[in-house]
Amino acid sequence: MKLIKFSIIAVMLLSGMTSIAQQLPQFTQYMYNTISINPAYAGSRETLSVVGLHRSQWVGLDGGPTTQTLSVHAPLRNEKVGLGVSFINDELGYQNFQYLYADFSYTLNLGEEVKLAFGLKAGFTGYSLDGDFQSSEGQVDQVIFGFEDRWKPNIGTGLYLHTNKWYLGLSAPRILNTDYTGNDDFQSLERISYYATAGYVFDIGNDVKFKPATLLKLTNGAPLSWDVTANFLFFEKLWIGPAYRMNENAGAFGGIIDFQISKQLRVGYAYENPTSDLRPYTTGTHEILLMFELFKSKRIKSPRYF
Repeated sequence: MKLIKFSIIAVMLLSGMTSIAQQLPQFTQYMYNTISINPAYAGSRETLSVVGLHRSQWVGLDGGPTTQTLSVHAPLRNEKVGLGVSFINDELGYQNFQYLYADFSYTLNLGEEVKLAFGLKAGFTGYSLDGDFQSSEGQVDQVIFGFEDRWKPNIGTGLYLHTNKWYLGLSAPRILNTDYTGNDDFQSLERISYYATAGYVFDIGNDVKFKPATLLKLTNGAPLSWDVTANFLFFEKLWIGPAYRMNENAGAFGGIIDFQISKQLRVGYAYENPTSDLRPYTTGTHEILLMFELFKSKRIKSPRYF
């Protein structure tokens, strides 16, 4: 048996009244792409930070999701204010989503090392269906054809409590429930997702550190998702460790390797293999991350581990 389309497409074809709950794409290297889900992260790295990521999910399965992200954020001269912008392109079968959002954060110093940032996110989500989506008879399905380049506004918010050794984050990057089609027969709904993130850096030797991190995601109308990673840092250059996602529909296990090529440039790779019924039909998920940062500011007082 060969799977050639996702169940989401089968539902579109078989049901005259279809409703899809759209969620933000998930990432294995979420700890380096935090601004995509939490606007309070903007400027927290104390320098100009540019992050690009490509994810190919469920390789070998026809219509498997592919995602690209690009984000830029930095603090202003007033170090309490951070600004950022992020773009996500997410393709799932014949559905295409683009997210273009700006981020604002304001940070309060709660102590000598502890900082609490408040964040706001605002922008637009674009939605379209590929024009070549056809029914099983080879004819264009008039129920869902023609939804192209529909852009709707949305807003989000977040909190980010951190030091140079640990962090806690709470956020809801999309607050508005939006229907991108405006059609009674077919709906693509953006549901509210709530994120909780946490991480800690332990010193376990002169040149070795251990950083467990976790992400918990709760979306209305979708199963709870829980990510856990446990990375080791060697000589301030090499991060490596396992990763696991617990999800009723799309659980996965894998690993992350991340190398600091220079003070400005970092490259990361992550691999996942699903634990669900999809496992026999895919060779896994691949994710590549590039991070570039400018370290000209004297404000940076310690290494950035997240």
